[in-house]
Amino acid sequence: MKKIIYKWYPIILAFICLLYSVGLGLLGMDQEAEYSAHWPGTILLFAIAIRQRRTT
Repeated sequence: MKKIIYKWYPIILAFICLLYSVGLGLLGMDQEAEYSAHWPGTILLFAIAIRQRRTT
């Protein structure tokens, strides 16, 4: 189970951020929703960059 979480944590975190952004949008906080909408993509891009830099 620990290996699965370690492998998929960026996707899980990005999905939580996506739900947060959608929730803000549904509550009428448009500017906050637009700001937080960029978080999932950034998280996934950094995860890709970090994994490419690892030697093992």
